[in-house]
Amino acid sequence: MNFEPSEDQRAIRDAFARFADERVAPQAAAIDEARAFPRELFAELGRLGLFALRYPVDAGGSGLALTEFTLALEEIARASMSLAGAAAMQSLMGTKFLHMLGNADIHQRLLAPALRGEKIGAICMTEPGAGSDLDGIATRATKVPGGWRLDGRKTWVTSAPVADFFTVFARAGDDKLLTIFLVERPFAGLAVGREIHKMGVWALPTSEVAFEGCVVPESHCLSKEPGDGERHLRKLLAEVRIVTAAMALGVARAALDAARRYAAERAQFGKPINRFQAIQMKLAEMATALESAVWMVRAAAWLHAAGKPHHKEAAMAKLHATEAAATVCDQAARVFASYGYAMEYPVQRYLRDVRFTLIGGGTSEILKLIIAKELAS
Repeated sequence: MNFEPSEDQRAIRDAFARFADERVAPQAAAIDEARAFPRELFAELGRLGLFALRYPVDAGGSGLALTEFTLALEEIARASMSLAGAAAMQSLMGTKFLHMLGNADIHQRLLAPALRGEKIGAICMTEPGAGSDLDGIATRATKVPGGWRLDGRKTWVTSAPVADFFTVFARAGDDKLLTIFLVERPFAGLAVGREIHKMGVWALPTSEVAFEGCVVPESHCLSKEPGDGERHLRKLLAEVRIVTAAMALGVARAALDAARRYAAERAQFGKPINRFQAIQMKLAEMATALESAVWMVRAAAWLHAAGKPHHKEAAMAKLHATEAAATVCDQAARVFASYGYAMEYPVQRYLRDVRFTLIGGGTSEILKLIIAKELAS
């Protein structure tokens, strides 16, 4: 199997690499320190077609595959993990279920403008008492005349403070399985709560969201049959893991490039520190870890695009790429020594931001259990 990008795929990658270098990188530090959602750059990504890249042409997309999307997103993550995280949420969990399950009105009013970057979507899945444990989700949906009433609390909702609509997972009636609902910002009973202050991805807001007697119309129950939410969610999680792995590659590349430049410029004992064997070994180990992760992510994306089984490979790619990226960012900071601890160099941001990828889409510990289960089946 050849996982090397085709000419067309390289063209897509190069276009977003130019955008990352010319538009995002010069603003990345300021965006991060302002801790404000980068609306202007987010809108530009919409106009460039990133959010619609992997959706069909009849939905306003480009009809491409996850392979092209990961190549593009890796470049954005190389410049700003906050912007890449916002783009990943919009392109996957924020809009996926609207496209799959929404009616014509939802497609026209919400999906189409979201794919253009004009509206922002979020997903409400994690709860204070239920992280990776989907069985622990306690949000309830009760049938009422003309629709459903939602009651419950969600947490770690990415983009919540700026979102126009939310995809919500809840238990409908007495059903123990999950049903998918769509809640729009103006609906009564929806409350976006406190923002969670994080150690990294400062420009990507994350909040709690509460539903207190929030009534949604029947048309906003996206599930075609009660309890199909978990089945749809598990399919999407494989994509999320591949995409998260791609973002990890981006920030690791940025860290490695920064360390290489610094090692060539920084002199000690009369010569650049990249002439010392200790630094050479660090750089060699970082490059090797990153290269192996690149091929695992490409393989998982290719399997997805080809319609082949990929759940184990997605978990493996996410596990290896994010752990490798975390190591690369840590070692890059060590190359900088004391300056790796200084805010004036971006390596401290890479070190903070990479931890975002260790959590999203499943922790390393959960991924190991998933892989082990696949191996035993």
